[in-house]
This record gives sequence, structure tokens and C-alpha cells, in this order.
Amino acid sequence: MLLKFLYFRGVFRYNYKIMKRRFFVSVLLTFGALLSMKPCTNFLIGKNASVDGSTMVSYSADSYMLYGALYHYPVADYDKDATLSVYEWDTGKYMGEIAQAAHTYNVVGNMNEHQLCIAETTFGGREELVDTTAILDYGSLIYITLQRAKTAREAIEVMTTLVQEYGFASSGESFSIADPNEVWILEMIGKGVELKKDRKGNWVNKNKGAVWVAVRVPDDCISAHANQARITTIDFSDKENVLYAPDVISFAKKQGYFSGAEKDFSFSDVYNPLDFGGIRFCEARVWAFFRKISPEIDKYISYIKGETKERMPLWVKPQKKVSCEFIKECMRDHYEGTELDMTTGLGAGCSFSPFRKSPLTWMVDSVEYFHERPIATQQTGFSFVGQMRGWLPNPIGGILWFGVDDATFNVYVPMYCSITKVPWCFDINNGSLLDFSWTSAFWIYNWVANMAYPNYSEMSLDIRAEQDSWAKRFDLLVQEADAAALKIFAGDKGLAINYLTEFSNNQAEESTLSHKKMGEYLMVKYLDGVLKVEKDKKFTKNDKNIPPTVVRPGYTESYNRNIVNENKERFRYKSQEELKNRK
Repeated sequence: MLLKFLYFRGVFRYNYKIMKRRFFVSVLLTFGALLSMKPCTNFLIGKNASVDGSTMVSYSADSYMLYGALYHYPVADYDKDATLSVYEWDTGKYMGEIAQAAHTYNVVGNMNEHQLCIAETTFGGREELVDTTAILDYGSLIYITLQRAKTAREAIEVMTTLVQEYGFASSGESFSIADPNEVWILEMIGKGVELKKDRKGNWVNKNKGAVWVAVRVPDDCISAHANQARITTIDFSDKENVLYAPDVISFAKKQGYFSGAEKDFSFSDVYNPLDFGGIRFCEARVWAFFRKISPEIDKYISYIKGETKERMPLWVKPQKKVSCEFIKECMRDHYEGTELDMTTGLGAGCSFSPFRKSPLTWMVDSVEYFHERPIATQQTGFSFVGQMRGWLPNPIGGILWFGVDDATFNVYVPMYCSITKVPWCFDINNGSLLDFSWTSAFWIYNWVANMAYPNYSEMSLDIRAEQDSWAKRFDLLVQEADAAALKIFAGDKGLAINYLTEFSNNQAEESTLSHKKMGEYLMVKYLDGVLKVEKDKKFTKNDKNIPPTVVRPGYTESYNRNIVNENKERFRYKSQEELKNRK
């Protein structure tokens, strides 16, 4: 995920108004800067690794330029000669046209009506392999595929066929692709540009297409990726669970990237060689997730610190099956309880905050240093946990648990995959990065989070209580909605979809309004760095509506010691005797 500040509509006509409103960002950034951002994280869960038999894919779309919104692509039918104009998802740049499908599916966010879910992280890889002549970028590829494919295997076929025909315009990408039965990782990178003349005398790219490999995650296992290619050696004999471009090795040899035997070929090492950033900023997030489900992964801390070479496995089998709620919590991780814990150290400040100011790296005396890059970050535009439940009809089985802004403080709201209307609070037209809106979930959650960042140790407790309350409520409401929708579905599929649309919209609006009220409560409670006293969940006050007292929390003893140690005399309170002896 680079700059998902724009999104590709995936319908016959592109919404030019939205493109124009956000297009300015493309002139602010260079390709090198895009590659250095290293955002986004995906978790992938096989159906036999989850407590209820669902498959899951999580995704954090991280960018300072992303306005978090829930995208919707309605069902549509097209004439056989129809074409689709493609605009680069990150910048809005017109890329060209491709043939339109005769029929497209309903898509809500990153899941379609058949419970197919696709997410991604950008690994960049070898810069010379970016195809500047191609039409399809990674974002367009995702949403076009969601409109055309029903299963994970079909999605891989659609994606690889499209880039073969129209080229792959992005740098290296890891895609998470899942349906209710199978979970796959597809890693892809372009083949650069080598021009030649076609029969008509036009210059075309001889290397159009991409090299790629796709591996199925075992049903009883869990995988993850976070901006570093993770597929290494490949079992080319496993035709059922491994798919790959026929020239994935021969192209590498042609380019001089690889010269060994087939058994020694590693996609990651060849097309995205590890550097320290790839380990510490990318692989570390995978490690943080894996260690929670398989404690033996703790030993790879030496790898994460750049001390040893042994890489982590592509997937692990959890000690116990995981729930959807557990995955949501993992999306909120800041390395707590590890050597990399971001709530400790000078950078955490007086409120033990896991957040750091950008940039990620900086220089002191010509030496480069860095902040940790955790799973949950302040610049997240949106994140989700896609849950695909194969025992239910598709319109009911697929839920995109969707949240905007930083996962640390968000609320994941159930959006059924068949809904035909996006909640106004999640709508792309409700506000923008430069237009605050009190009805936009993105702005409400950002407002609350930005109050909490400098007051993390205090405010996070109140926000956590709100998150837990909504999580419990949604657990019960979804069970009720499933049951009600099933009864309606038996008689009328359309009415069932209408019911789920209304349900999803209501939950989004109600939870957003609740978060706004909580923000108002936090503003009052923590105004000017002191705490109002509460009794029976109400602020104490006299008959003049004035609090009789306030709590002055101050700093912790350890933080006070840091202040003193910096300059022991500057803040020392002088005694009366010392004042008498003044010169």
C-alpha cells in the first residue's frame, strides 16, 4: 500500500470530481519516496486455524495521504464492446483502457458478493522492473479482479491474465487472496521496459507482463506479510498448491539475478533482496503477529535485530485456533511486552505513547537512526478484517469488519459483503483530507485519536472500554442479523440484502455517533491536563455547574527523574535559607 489517497471506481465511468479533488498529491511525491514509505500489514488465516471455520484476511491501509473510506462497486452489465478507463489508484493518472467484462459483481471495500477478499502490501523490489508503459497498477488490479472473480483461484487467474495482456504498472506487490475455502499469497513484480517495434511500426514493451508466484496457505496455518516479499523457495512439483509464471526463473537468469538450480530459487531473495529496513520495518511486524500464536517464533528476535540470517517461516500453525476478535486485537499491536515495546523509552514521552513523529529514520552526527514501525500506526486511513464464512449463503457469509484511522483506537464495524449502499459516515464524498466533517467517521476517529496521542496512558483506558463495549454488542447483533437474514433469504434474496444493507448502515452510523460523544466526554474529562472527578459515571459538580475539585495527575516518578537528570539545578526548588544567602 503506497498512497491510497484516491481509489479506482471500477465502473465504466471514472468519478472525475473525486479524481480532481485529490490529484494534487501526485505532484508532491517521487517514486523513490513512495518506495521508502513501507506501509501496510496483512494477516491471513486458514479455515482450520480459526475457531469457527471461517477464513480471514486483515489489512491496514497506511498513508498520510489516504482519506479512509469504504468503497462500493455495484453490480453492472455491459455491452460486448465496452471498455474500461483505468486510472492509477494512488495518483489518479490516466493509464489507458482495457476490455470491460460483460458482468461485474457487487464489491464492498475489498470483498465482493461471493466472499472473495483481496488485500496487499507493497514490497517494491528491484526498481528497474517497474513497467512505465503498463496500464494496470496494483490498486486497479485488485478492484477490477473483485468485480470479475468468484474464488481465490479464479482471482489469481484473472490478475495474472490481465497483467500479461496490459502490463503491471506498479512495483513489487504481495497480495492476500481468500475465499471461504482457500487462502493464497500472490507475489508479483513487473519485468521492466525493453522496447521494440510491432508489425505496425509502433514501439511496444517486449517485456510486458509480470513474474509471479502464488502459494496456498495450509488450512490449519496462519501467514502474514508487511511490505517485504516472503515467498522464498518453491515446491514446483506441487501443482495443486503452487502456481507461478512460466518464466519466473528464466527471467531472473536472463537479468543476471539468479544462476543456481531450480530447487535453490527463492522469489524473495531474487526479486526483493532483504535490507535492514525490510527486516526491521517489515518482517518485524510479521514476527509480532506470529509470536502471539506460536511462541517459538520469539527466537527470531535476533533475525529482527539484524544479527542472524535464518528467516521466519512463511506460515505457522497456531497453538490454539484464533477468533476474529483476536485478529482485530493483533491489528492494534505496538510490540508491547517485547524488546521493541514502543510504550517504553524516551520516545514514549510522559504518557508512555507507542507513537512517534515522522520521519521513520533520522540522522544525528552523520549516523542514521530509526523509530520502530509497528502494526498499528497513526497514519492508517482504513483497516479491516475480512471474515469469510462458508457455511452461510454468500450474501450473509461475508463480513468486512471495517474501521477508519488508527486501529489502536478504531471500532471495527460489520459491513456485509452484499450491501448495496455505503454508510454516509464511510462515504468517500463525506469530507476529505482537507475538509473536516462532523459526520465523517474518518474525521471523528482522527479527532479522538489526536486527543489521545499525547495523553495515551490516561485516555487509552477510556477508549479501550468503548471499543470493548462495541465489540461485545456487535458480536450479539451479528448473530441476530445472521439469523434474521437467513429467514428472509429463504423466501427472497433481494429482501435479505436490503435488510443487511440497512443493518450495516445503522451500525456504522450509530457507532460513529457514539465515538463522537465519547470524544466530547474526553474533552471535558481531560481539559487542560487535569481530570474531572466522576461518581456513578457522572462528573461531580455544585449547583453552579462547577466541579468542586480536579485531579492533578502530574508525571510518573521515573519521568520526573528524567527531567531532573537532564539538569539537576534548573528545576530544583530553592529553600528559604538559600534565598537568605543570595549575593
